[in-house]
Amino acid sequence: VQLQASGEAWCSQGGSLRLSCAASGRSFSSRAMGWFRQAPGKEREFVAAISASGSSTYYSDSAKGRFTISRDNANNTVYLQMNNLKPEDTAVYYCAARGDPQYSIRVTRYDYWGRGTLVTVSS
Repeated sequence: VQLQASGEAWCSQGGSLRLSCAASGRSFSSRAMGWFRQAPGKEREFVAAISASGSSTYYSDSAKGRFTISRDNANNTVYLQMNNLKPEDTAVYYCAARGDPQYSIRVTRYDYWGRGTLVTVSS
């Protein structure tokens, strides 16, 4: 499985961005997907995840109420809609896929990773 995320993005505080991640292969619809982020000098952290069917989602406390994860299994793509962005959301965002239909919040439970997308939010 190869994951290709959208390019670098930036906006001002309070703005919105949508990240996308396209997956290769025929097994996308059987894989849970997640979004993680890593700020400079910090560990990679969980942001949001979605089950293989798309029926279940889960968010970190910092993402809850502002971010929405969704997926389009017909087009092998997962999205992260980010609203009301804050400077502390600045990070490299990674999409990830796991070989299981149920999502996880743990970095180590994901088998495939995209290259990362730099998101910058200015104050």
